Amino acid sequence: MEKIRVFCKNTQEFYEVEPGTPLVSVMETAGKKALAAYVDNQLKELGYRLYMDHSIEFLDYSNPDGIRCYKRSLFFILQKAIRELYPKKQLILDYTLPNGNYGELVDAPVSDNPDDTFKIRTETVQELSEEDIARIKQKMQEIVDADIPIVKKKMVCSEAVALFQANRQFDKANLFKNLGRFFVPVYFIGDCADTFYGPMVYSTKDIRKFNILKYNRGFCIQFPSYLPPNELPAVKYQDKLFNVFKENSNWCNIIGVKDINSVNSAITLGYGKKIIQVAEALHERKYAAIADQIYKRKDEVKLVLLAGPSSSGKTTTSMRIALQLKVLGLNPRVLAMDNYFVDREQTPKDKNGNYDFECLGAMDLELLNTQLTQLFNGEEVELPTFNFTEGKKEYKGNKMRMKPNDVLIMEGIHALNPGLTASIDNRKKFRIYASALTSLSIDENNSISTTDSRMLRRMVRDNNFRGTSAEQTILRWNSVHSGEYRNIFPYQENADAMFNSSLIYELPLLKHYAEPLLRRIQPTSPAYAESLRLLKFLSYVVEMNPAEHTAVPPTSVMREFIGGSTLDY
Repeated sequence: MEKIRVFCKNTQEFYEVEPGTPLVSVMETAGKKALAAYVDNQLKELGYRLYMDHSIEFLDYSNPDGIRCYKRSLFFILQKAIRELYPKKQLILDYTLPNGNYGELVDAPVSDNPDDTFKIRTETVQELSEEDIARIKQKMQEIVDADIPIVKKKMVCSEAVALFQANRQFDKANLFKNLGRFFVPVYFIGDCADTFYGPMVYSTKDIRKFNILKYNRGFCIQFPSYLPPNELPAVKYQDKLFNVFKENSNWCNIIGVKDINSVNSAITLGYGKKIIQVAEALHERKYAAIADQIYKRKDEVKLVLLAGPSSSGKTTTSMRIALQLKVLGLNPRVLAMDNYFVDREQTPKDKNGNYDFECLGAMDLELLNTQLTQLFNGEEVELPTFNFTEGKKEYKGNKMRMKPNDVLIMEGIHALNPGLTASIDNRKKFRIYASALTSLSIDENNSISTTDSRMLRRMVRDNNFRGTSAEQTILRWNSVHSGEYRNIFPYQENADAMFNSSLIYELPLLKHYAEPLLRRIQPTSPAYAESLRLLKFLSYVVEMNPAEHTAVPPTSVMREFIGGSTLDY
């Protein structure tokens, strides 16, 4: 049989191979080390076999898809270890923490009754000891050292559903049953079967670095850091962030929408508007609660600082809290952080010689702290306006003096960094962290990435209001995400209050807007593989119909992204 030609982007060379050759063989011929590969810009596991000419690119841990492949495989190894050590328990991987992913062990359910599932999830969490954690880690290491191939099989949906039911993974079984797929990809480590909605590494030995540590009643499973040199992160117990996730998880369980399948079922049954109303009512209570905290300190708090990662709804959050403060008799006034950049020629540069507008050094800290001090002393100051075209501050007679009931609100990426307002007494400051901290899951052991939710938000917003395509959003996202790791996430726990801007209905809502944008991305685009991943993720979500969209209030945080807000942005 005639050989096929494969072009490897990593080496810029062609290789002739027999039809049916797996990617792992080409990888070895090319002298590369990889976790997965793009085949014509489509993500594939290294066991994928080639039958025609292709362009391929091997991916390591420096690539986001490589990282996701590593994490999925690590979680699969954890799943196998848990089943061997605790056959009567079920692994619940809940949400992402700064150090890794949080998980718990609960009693394995005996039926798919939602009431039973809720009771199990809330009442049977096993308190893990340090000895338990050590046993799990040792078992995982044994599985890694055994060099077991991770094999993908395409199963008829009914067979896969029966397999997951036998494993007592009823959430997973019901999701596939209700989606009505013909086939389901299932991965195997020996006789342990599961699915994690994306490619795995070729063998368990490819998982070289991991850690597992006791966290709350469960554990935190750690993987190498997102940023070079990709070492395991330092252990941090960020209790405030954890409590926000846990609160949201408990709330979702109470109202019976703990995962995608339950949200899908509610929408299919016509409860979409009720879900919107309940979710928005929760937000309203949270806005009011934060405003109440500020009001209790009204005699000392003069500056409200709000930070959060991209597309967390910071602007809407600050406006809604400001409205609640007005109800309480305070007068919130906005101080725009963007007007306090240093002149462009003074902006620090990154390692590539480009201006680093996101670093703290890009802010005129001396001027900001001087003017804040003057305002809090009752003096009148002339505020700057930054001219982004000229790259310098200008003064246009915009003056401010604070009155007794005034409180300043300042929102920006550095708001929680102590270095931003180092000269201001902490008693005068109230700090808020806002993010879309979803605790919804796809199934028992597959959480939904908060990063994916935010990227979809940004994609829809930037297309609607900034003339930016979905392709451009995807290509810029890695840089945005890296900036968040440097400038925002390290300071989360400095917050006096955290606002979770996620909404249980947002994925069914965003699907309507995001899917057409993602489908426009061409197969030759470097953003194509990511567009396919997001489209696959959205394929598990039932879309809300346009009539249900009208139930989204005009002051909802979602209006910041889909339009129709009555707030002045």
